[in-house]
Order: sequence, then C-alpha cells, then structure tokens
Amino acid sequence: MKNKFSSALALTLCVMSSTVMADTATEIREVILDDIAHMNQELEQDPTRLSKHGSKDFFSSGGLLNSVDRSSGSTTFEVFQGSIKHIEVIVLVEDQAAVAHYYQEAIMKPTGLPAVPNYRTRVTQVFVKEDGAWKIRAAHWSPLMGGAGTSQTVIK
Repeated sequence: MKNKFSSALALTLCVMSSTVMADTATEIREVILDDIAHMNQELEQDPTRLSKHGSKDFFSSGGLLNSVDRSSGSTTFEVFQGSIKHIEVIVLVEDQAAVAHYYQEAIMKPTGLPAVPNYRTRVTQVFVKEDGAWKIRAAHWSPLMGGAGTSQTVIK
C-alpha cells in the first residue's frame, strides 16, 4: 500500500511539475507576441517590457554591447509591420527566469533613420519575473543570412 501511495504521489508531482513548466513557457510566448502586437499597433516599443534594472543588448545592426533602460529603450517607428516565428522557451528557474529563442521578420522604418524593408533576425532574450510580470533582462539580435538588421547601432 505504501509503495502504491509513493508511486501515485511521484506521478502527481511529475504531472504538476510539467504543467507548471508549460505555464511559464506559455507566459513567455504570450509576452513576446504581445510585444510585437504592441509595436505593430502603436509604432513604438513598450519601455515597460524591460527589467527595472535595464537590459544588456547586442543590436542586430552590430556594434558593441548596449545598456538599455526604460528611459532609453523605447524606439519609435514611422512604419512597423512585424511577425514572430518559431518561439522556443527554456525555463531556467520556474516562475522566475527563462530564455526565449525565436525569429522576427519586419518591414520597418525607425523614426529619423533609413527604412529596413527586409528585417530578418534571430533573437535570444533573457526574461526575469518582477512584481508578477515577465521583463527582459538581456537580448541578442542577429540577422539571418539574406536579411537585414536595424539601421540603428546606438541608443540616442
């Protein structure tokens, strides 16, 4: 009887554990899709997507590591039509930290900068949970072969 109870408890914990991990991955996917929807509709990045401690980013246009915070991390666009593909999420610490990899494509024109008609990039983002919401703590954007990165290399 004790063995059956232990087995049932172990099975229950495994099922609960995999369900919780799926929830974190689902939450991160939703954050990424909400972010692209925001940019498509509002023609700007939501500065609150970043951690209150800021983010360390390598931009898709190249250059050195950038420190981006909520006051400097809100790029605006004259044109932005983007989409996200193939989101994969690795949960590092359940309900606390995760890494997401995905592809982003867009037609864009950042305000005051040249247009980028074939923006195609690979993205890696590190997310942390702050005050109940997922925030970006680090990111690396790398153009795909045949695609272009952004026209901006530094934060103004």
